[in-house]
Amino acid sequence: MVELLLKTPGPWVEALSDALMEELGALSASVEDAHADTDAEQALFGEPGMPAPAQGWDASVIKALFQDEAQAQEAADLIRAQDWATDIIIGPIQAVPDQDWVRLTQSQFEPVSITPSFWVVPSWHEPPAEAKKVIRLDPGLAFGTGTHPTTRMCLRWLATRSHAQNPWPRVLDYGCGSGILAIGAALFGAQEVVAVDIDPAAVTSTQDNAQANGVVLQAGLPDAAQGTFDVVVANILATPLKLLAPLLSSFVRPGGHLILAGILSRQAEDVQATYAENLKLSVSDEEDGWILMTARRENV
Repeated sequence: MVELLLKTPGPWVEALSDALMEELGALSASVEDAHADTDAEQALFGEPGMPAPAQGWDASVIKALFQDEAQAQEAADLIRAQDWATDIIIGPIQAVPDQDWVRLTQSQFEPVSITPSFWVVPSWHEPPAEAKKVIRLDPGLAFGTGTHPTTRMCLRWLATRSHAQNPWPRVLDYGCGSGILAIGAALFGAQEVVAVDIDPAAVTSTQDNAQANGVVLQAGLPDAAQGTFDVVVANILATPLKLLAPLLSSFVRPGGHLILAGILSRQAEDVQATYAENLKLSVSDEEDGWILMTARRENV
């Protein structure tokens, strides 16, 4: 197999991807931000009260997989010949070694330690002997496998702040992704857990993962979050967290906690200032340049 790389302006991504798959014989076509892993990287998101999410990046890289080099070269030549393709940069054709893709993917996901006794373990691994509590979670379509620092910090907070003798009555996971944080809260004794996301696929993923872990929670779209909660956790990104400040703050009952992640260290003061009118945020954990910000609403 071979891979053809194409760099294209955002408006052409969908049409070019469709052409590669439907007319030019590509086996698959994946799209990435052309500025990924740089300061110009752009997040795509959408939340209540925000503008609709962007349909793509300003500049994207399409990676098209073909059965052989001849097919990829023919596709490249046909695209190059189109009048509309003047702004598309056609990159090299690269050989993709034959792999056992399932085994390769699985090998990249090992059990993740949250605390010495709390682990996130893919289904194809046995839990470590020291694991007393385990979330079984496989990589999927939704964000949250325990490998990212933001997820680990949120889970660590839940694990170290829970009280078996006095469990949280209500916990909200806002932007639940895979549901990993909601599942963690349920495993540590939360009596009622609500998990919401704007993406229906994430809601389905959360429901499936909760069932696989033997926990009960309520998963739905954002309007499923009603009332106030003892813990509100949101692992998104700094910009949507700022825009959601009034909403997320309103969910925190007196004596309750707000837990925010997806924030870089350099963004701390900006996020603090945005929430200052409602809650006093502070940095409670830091890992690999990411921070966990928390606040507690005073009892009245």
